[in-house]
Amino acid sequence: MSNIVAIVGRPNVGKSTFFNRLIQRREAIVDAVSGVTRDRHYGKSDWNGKEFSLIDTGGYVLGSDDVFEAEIDKQVELAIDEADAIIFMVDVENGVTGMDEDVANLLRKVSKPVFLVVNKVDNAKRSEDAVEFYSLGLGEYYNIASINGSGTGDLLDALVEALPEKEEVVEEELPRFAVVGRPNAGKSSFINALIGEDRYIVTDIAGTTRDSIDTKYNRFGFEFNLVDTAGIRRKAKVKEDLEFYSVMRSVRAIEHADVCLLVLDATRGFDGQVQNIFWLAERNRKGIVILVNKWDLVEKDHKSMKAYEKAIRKQIEPFIDVPIIFISVLSKQRIFKAIETAVEVYKNRSKKIKTSQLNDVLLPIIESYPPPAYKAKFVKIKYIMQLPTPQPQFAFFCNLPQYVKDPYKRFLENKLREHFDFTGVPISVYMRKK
Repeated sequence: MSNIVAIVGRPNVGKSTFFNRLIQRREAIVDAVSGVTRDRHYGKSDWNGKEFSLIDTGGYVLGSDDVFEAEIDKQVELAIDEADAIIFMVDVENGVTGMDEDVANLLRKVSKPVFLVVNKVDNAKRSEDAVEFYSLGLGEYYNIASINGSGTGDLLDALVEALPEKEEVVEEELPRFAVVGRPNAGKSSFINALIGEDRYIVTDIAGTTRDSIDTKYNRFGFEFNLVDTAGIRRKAKVKEDLEFYSVMRSVRAIEHADVCLLVLDATRGFDGQVQNIFWLAERNRKGIVILVNKWDLVEKDHKSMKAYEKAIRKQIEPFIDVPIIFISVLSKQRIFKAIETAVEVYKNRSKKIKTSQLNDVLLPIIESYPPPAYKAKFVKIKYIMQLPTPQPQFAFFCNLPQYVKDPYKRFLENKLREHFDFTGVPISVYMRKK
């Protein structure tokens, strides 16, 4: 489980610039997704060997200061609830503002690590000016210039030192199926429909994150934890920022899941936010099942389902080997088919292929369709093995791994999928020096 660090503050203090600089400068960054909700950003980063998730809460530019202050307070409160540490960014050019004081008033009440960061400090004069931020009552501060990265190393050293150690929960090592998606897609209703009809529920367990509930569930002779991320707590606080809140919950749920059941509203389609949650799951190498809910509300003919499915697969290229199931939680249509499919995807994700079988199947194909020559040099793949990792990863040993390009790796992945069932599971292909 990685820690979550939230960057908060009023607009135009350089939060996004700071976030983007971290994404660009760290080789260990896994991914960055922008545009999830307005100008929200999510990134996964590593500093000094410690991994953490970074949330840029952004800032609204609304018509009046009064409306804005209500929105920024809401953003900060959400960040405080979800984050393990908070970076509070202010701007030395403008000095201490009323909005800075409002945010500081909220942060002084929390017991989590708070890092006061004074941005745009790029000369000695501004370093002296930054002293006034002691008046916010948050103790020591860090001077940085996000535009050129000055001071960020010291800040990140202190940040990772203060992050709490995350213990892996090893209660029963049951598989975890997370139900994720944007608000109002039917996630809670889906789980309630399962729980209400099935009599194999054993017990409810408090989740490892405060907004998920794990339900131990037994179906098709297979026991697993079903994780609800549907926003159980303090809904009144969320209001217009449901998107931001749901992404933070989804980030945690996806990181801990084995399989993600991505629920979308058929009347809204596979929109930008749903796509971003899909790619978060894919980049975290989780099994994925797409559930198109409220299918009963869509006007359709005999071709509608195929057309809808084709449109989704177009959006998720090149990872199109994903089950798509059309359900109606209201009528309980295909909800158990969804669980049965998730179990199959979990088994695919944990599947191990014998080395001898891999080589017997794939080496003749590779011999018939070898990698393209590069600079008159020929790549010869000699040996294949599956790596001992929780998700499918394969090493292809060859003489010139640096000359094997992505199109050929996708060819190898397609052949793996063609001969061994990895439906719903991202596959990693690595070229290694023989």
